[in-house]
Amino acid sequence: MGFAFEYGCSLLCFIALLPAISYSQDYTYSRAAYYGSPDCLGTPTGACGFGEYGRTVNDANVAGVSRLYKNGTGCGGCYQVRCKAPNLCSDEGVNVVVTDYGEGDKTDFILSPRAYARMARPNMASELFAYGVVDIEFRRTPCHYHGYNLMFKVHEHSKFPDYLAITLLYQAGQNEILAVELWQEDCKEWRGMRRAYGAVWDMPNPPKGAISSRIQVSGSEGVTWVQAANVIPSDWKAGIAYDSTIQLS
Repeated sequence: MGFAFEYGCSLLCFIALLPAISYSQDYTYSRAAYYGSPDCLGTPTGACGFGEYGRTVNDANVAGVSRLYKNGTGCGGCYQVRCKAPNLCSDEGVNVVVTDYGEGDKTDFILSPRAYARMARPNMASELFAYGVVDIEFRRTPCHYHGYNLMFKVHEHSKFPDYLAITLLYQAGQNEILAVELWQEDCKEWRGMRRAYGAVWDMPNPPKGAISSRIQVSGSEGVTWVQAANVIPSDWKAGIAYDSTIQLS
């Protein structure tokens, strides 16, 4: 499994005035717009560094966010987003994955066209698109990826054996990844990777041989460490995603 790595973000967003953010039960009221896409999918140049995965994950129901981006910690988070025009919008809304940074005039979400259309009632998507920007309510939800464990993807800018960069894919549950460390066998210690940007972590002169990793996650059970033994093989290759055999929940 290989995914193209691209840096940066290019979202065409719509400007709208936004009243002060308010809350109702576990939903937050805000605004959302959508960005241009020739195929209605996500963008492979998203600021999270997910590449092609960020274009198609979750059936391309993805979004760029601003304050929820959290300097990249928010990448991979899942949200239920419901628009607030009763004649146009469904009760369920759409569940989206954060794959990018996107900023409008205090909008919290810049949705892929597919995700924006999913908020509409049947046969009402074209009328919803005409709004350009809509009032919404949203809440954080667990991510579910049936059939997938957490994957460690070595991206294309890695150079074996001197420079390793990874992105964690299929981040299930309702977690945020705070730190990633690799086990240095000869020194018998954990070495921290640097958050390069978004969801991309890197390290010069990574450990030799098969690499074990541990990740620090913040979720419903507080801050915990999850370990994946020998998750990256000794002959790792750029562009390949390796199965950790573990599930975040």
